Amino acid sequence: MNYQDITVATDERVCTITLNRPERLNAWTERMEKEFRQAVEAAEADDAVRAIVVTGAGRGFCAGADMDILEAGAASGGEGTASTSELTPKAEGIERNYAWRFSYLLRVRKPVFAAINGPIAGIGLCMVLFCDFRYMAEGQKLTTAFAKRGLIAEHGASWMLPRLVGLTNALDLLMSARTLVTAEAATLGLVKALPVEGFLAAVQKTARDLTFHASPRSIGVIKRQVYDSLFQDLDQAWARADADMQASFTSEDFREGVAHFLEKRTPAFTGR
Repeated sequence: MNYQDITVATDERVCTITLNRPERLNAWTERMEKEFRQAVEAAEADDAVRAIVVTGAGRGFCAGADMDILEAGAASGGEGTASTSELTPKAEGIERNYAWRFSYLLRVRKPVFAAINGPIAGIGLCMVLFCDFRYMAEGQKLTTAFAKRGLIAEHGASWMLPRLVGLTNALDLLMSARTLVTAEAATLGLVKALPVEGFLAAVQKTARDLTFHASPRSIGVIKRQVYDSLFQDLDQAWARADADMQASFTSEDFREGVAHFLEKRTPAFTGR
């Protein structure tokens, strides 16, 4: 597929999606959003892909929403500022939680790694909150930005951020909209810091190593278990885990998991 605002490349079972508007610090647009979701869905459907890495072109990750679009939206009383993907989900039950603008990432069966190579703000930060892993190059900057623009905590940030860094830290970051660097973000547990030199390759290797040694089927089920548990009580989560365990016993990956351990060889998981 031909993309305009992103690029996509797959190597050794890792699909790397790059936000590609470097002249604007990869500021978010509706086109970028549509292309990004298409690329994620294509990677999930591709059996050759085991993990997804998201990064930015040039010196930035994502500077937030394109300010020209925000200015046009403000002039029209807010028209045009919301993507069509922000409409109320049509899904029912627990699935509604995974049908919003970025929350669908929680339902992707493959692990999603954010490789934050440069400054990140606003909607770009909201997106990575819904990635499974967040790595950030040392010395970079991060801000929620909303309160300094006269806006509020959008796109699920007020729900997800406290679950990652705690209530007090989330209120601080959202209300102050202050800028923090990688080291503080890592101390809060929001990201893991990595050296600038070889940053993207290091994140890709981490994604490759995690998914090579473990069953893709197990990874997908575990990811669903963890996020579903945010909307369940212990009884529901336990009962679902028991059912999932019984299903695992009949899978190809379970048979391969036992076989490669007993035969002392590299696993050859199929994801089935």
